Amino acid sequence: MTSPPKPGPRNYLCDVDGLAVGHAHDTGVGTGASVILPAARAVAAVECRGGGPGTRETDALAPETLVEAVDAIVLSGGSSYGLAAASSVTDWLGARGRGFRLGRAPLVSPVVPAAILFDLTNGGDKSWGEASPYARLGRAAIEAADAVSSHSDFPLGTVGAGYGAQAGRVKGGLGSASLITAEGLQVAALMAVNSFGSVMMPGTACFWAWPFEQGDEFGGHAPPTDFATSFDFTQGTKLDAGPGQNTTIGVVATNAALTPAEARRVAIMAQDGIARAIRPVHSPMDGDTLFVLATGARPLSAPDFIAITEIGALAADCVARAIARGVYEARSLFEMKAFGDG
Repeated sequence: MTSPPKPGPRNYLCDVDGLAVGHAHDTGVGTGASVILPAARAVAAVECRGGGPGTRETDALAPETLVEAVDAIVLSGGSSYGLAAASSVTDWLGARGRGFRLGRAPLVSPVVPAAILFDLTNGGDKSWGEASPYARLGRAAIEAADAVSSHSDFPLGTVGAGYGAQAGRVKGGLGSASLITAEGLQVAALMAVNSFGSVMMPGTACFWAWPFEQGDEFGGHAPPTDFATSFDFTQGTKLDAGPGQNTTIGVVATNAALTPAEARRVAIMAQDGIARAIRPVHSPMDGDTLFVLATGARPLSAPDFIAITEIGALAADCVARAIARGVYEARSLFEMKAFGDG
């Protein structure tokens, strides 16, 4: 019998070889950004299921479009202001000749998809006038990614794009998780959790994602035997949330060699991990967006459709676990109370 997949040595997105991640945040503003930087251009796809998304370059990821690979992916707070983080990442990459080159064009065109979450009402100082902090945060995050080593610590919780996030009624954050099979297939997720819905089972300290937990990575809490399966869906949510004030965004990565269409199928399957970890999910007030990166180091095993199904299933599990870990590892900020603070 084949042994089950296990978390990688870091239980983090960088367990997929060839990826680096960098974070930056502003303590006064209460926001941040994260950059996922592949060592070489990587095939990518996206799936968006929220009713209030904020994204950049997602149309370019359709399987029928010209560009089949990306140079980086950016996750950021700041709502529409946060998209500026991707612009500074684009400038940084272009200055180093990293990007898509068409014919004899004198410059490359870095392809940098991005997604943002809404953290403008979390208590930080947002009086930045005409100079938001996101270009600066994007540059700092990609410089951090460029400098990261295989021996670096990988912080979770109140960091990067999840710095100012709130998940339902508790402090949200940035979480990650990985799985590696005995055959060497690597799958991992990095999620910034700022959901309208709750990540907790009502009246308990148990995460909705508890069946997928590896070890005690988010506390090892199991639901009580008498847990009621019927309850008010608003329990634990942001009851006073307005349109666009939420969103769970993230990246799934694999070392598999996928086409853009295959990566899109994995993204579709991986979105189910959000539904396993948050309730309710994909509401009109969320902008749930999930990217997939495929580094291409490992050819698919035959038949391809079985291999893609396996990757998608592992991806969904990693997404659910990453969401719970992001909340579990978060620390309190402003008026947002962390899970660990009771």
